[in-house]
Amino acid sequence: MGKDAKSGGKGKGKQASGSDEVASKGKGKAGKAADGLGTCTYVKARHVLCEKQGKINEAYKKLQDGWLSNGDKVPPAEFAKIAAEYSECPSGKKGGDLGWFPRGKMAGPFQDVAFNTPVGVTSAPFKSTHGYHIILSEGRKN
Repeated sequence: MGKDAKSGGKGKGKQASGSDEVASKGKGKAGKAADGLGTCTYVKARHVLCEKQGKINEAYKKLQDGWLSNGDKVPPAEFAKIAAEYSECPSGKKGGDLGWFPRGKMAGPFQDVAFNTPVGVTSAPFKSTHGYHIILSEGRKN
């Protein structure tokens, strides 16, 4: 028990039952791995960009009808079809694939959503300086 008391120093105020699970999943990196969000340096993502809100909502509705309303994650290949059809970004031709990009490369709201959307999850539509986006997070690394 002595070892656990040291490593669990952060969780003193919390009940042990919940934090033990997180620690075992994170294999000792509980602080970073608890959710893995916001701490990574690079994100791999696809997106759909539309100038008009109505168009992004239409694209999002297709994703909802196909997967999201069932609680499913959108497969990258299916997201790519929507991006090819709806996105007004040059990346739309590549299925919205932006590849890996570092923190600091993308504009404010886009970066916030990209770095806070868990891997495999599709964001809700949001507005940036470039227009309206939907992001599919495909990976994270430091």
